[in-house]
Amino acid sequence: MSVRTICVVTGSRAEYGLLLPLMKEIEADPALALRLVVTGSHLSPRFGETWRAIAADGFAIDAMVDLRLDDDSAVGVARSMALALTGIAEALERLRPDIVVVLGDRYEMLAVAEAALLARIPLAHIHGGEASEGAMDDSIRHAITKLAHLHFIAAADYRRRVVQLGEAPERVFEVGAMGIDCLAALSLLDRAATARGLGLPPDRPFFVVTYHPVTLGDGDPAAGVAALRGALAGFPDHHVVVTGVNADPGRDRVAAAIAAWVQAEAGRVAAVDSLGQLRYFSALRWAAAVVGNSSSGIIEAPALGVPTVNMGSRQQGRIRADSVIDCPETEAAIHAALGRALDPVFRARAAAAPYPFGTPGAGKRIATILREVPMEGLIIKRFHDLRGFDA
Repeated sequence: MSVRTICVVTGSRAEYGLLLPLMKEIEADPALALRLVVTGSHLSPRFGETWRAIAADGFAIDAMVDLRLDDDSAVGVARSMALALTGIAEALERLRPDIVVVLGDRYEMLAVAEAALLARIPLAHIHGGEASEGAMDDSIRHAITKLAHLHFIAAADYRRRVVQLGEAPERVFEVGAMGIDCLAALSLLDRAATARGLGLPPDRPFFVVTYHPVTLGDGDPAAGVAALRGALAGFPDHHVVVTGVNADPGRDRVAAAIAAWVQAEAGRVAAVDSLGQLRYFSALRWAAAVVGNSSSGIIEAPALGVPTVNMGSRQQGRIRADSVIDCPETEAAIHAALGRALDPVFRARAAAAPYPFGTPGAGKRIATILREVPMEGLIIKRFHDLRGFDA
């Protein structure tokens, strides 16, 4: 029996967590062989060297590509992209997989897509067709779509967008969101164990906060942290758990503002670079609300029925469940949104809100397609014109 080699590339802790169910499915399938390339923040001491967690999960890492993430300026990120393009190209030359798989919209994944194109290796892209209009990730995501040959999409509207970008409909598969696979596979901690794992009092409510730079914003990247800090001061009975900041332009300013906040309110506010899947999703499950501008508040929190306060424009354009409250990045607006999220009537509505991103099993559905899709002619793409379109 011929074995098809699938190369999965991961560059961040959050993305690895989403890819984990697919990687397990590939490893369990005798017709597929997993090759794993680790890059990005996984290799950086500043971000916790999370490649060690991948190895601890039992995966063999076939290549590591260090991007030297010591400069978050625009020029520094461009240098990291150049290192990614060179390093990934060399890894693909050595591994020679049949298909390369990437997820999402980060700049290092654009370099992976370019390297796969130059190596003439088909690319499969997960979570295309989405929108995050306040971040450069939006453009990167669509660029990867145009470099990819197979598309695994979370929702029908997103599939329509990918086809609108000229991708052949027979290569665009609606499989659902990867995050709910992770949730379905985990036995989440109870509230007491979650509090112990986070170092929180067992009987005190808490918020989970994730705030990343708004990379297309014009102002201070840390201004949103100041507004958030002011708003949360109005809820002194709630503890605050702040998760790590993405390796994006402006990251250092945001991280410094969070560090100052933690220092000023030690004992109530805590920052953790990487919680790991079990602690992170357990924290979401028991949080009074998920607050910030991360896609996790849009995709995973609604699956748990937990209210989300989504700040600013970073996630603008994404499909929302009724559990998501959008607000501007001002102290007053965030405070009002938090008050609404804590209202018992809204909380009941959030818990019962329909989930817009499918059902568990995305990893298995993707693995099946990767195993069965015909390879002949896959590298050749035709532009799919929309009939009857009049500009």
